[in-house]
Amino acid sequence: MSVRIRLTRLGRRNRPFYRIGAFDNRTRRDGEMIEQLGHYDPLNKNEAEQVRLNEERIRYWLSVGAKPSETVASFLRKAKIEIPRKSRRKPAGKKG
Repeated sequence: MSVRIRLTRLGRRNRPFYRIGAFDNRTRRDGEMIEQLGHYDPLNKNEAEQVRLNEERIRYWLSVGAKPSETVASFLRKAKIEIPRKSRRKPAGKKG
């Protein structure tokens, strides 16, 4: 099962609120999440309180291979949580 860390939208019209969660890759945007990992309130005036993350659980999901969405990856970079990169092997080629 491929897991993504992404947002799901809550709130009402003109008042968005998002939960950050671990989802199966095939789940629709507002579908059932495996685990809630935090929340994002874009209309909160205090920038320090806009994003709340459960860093311990996020690190766990990243360690088992979960991939964050672009938006969540930007939140993780701001929180100084390192996103593991896939190791790229150089293809065995001909010398020449």
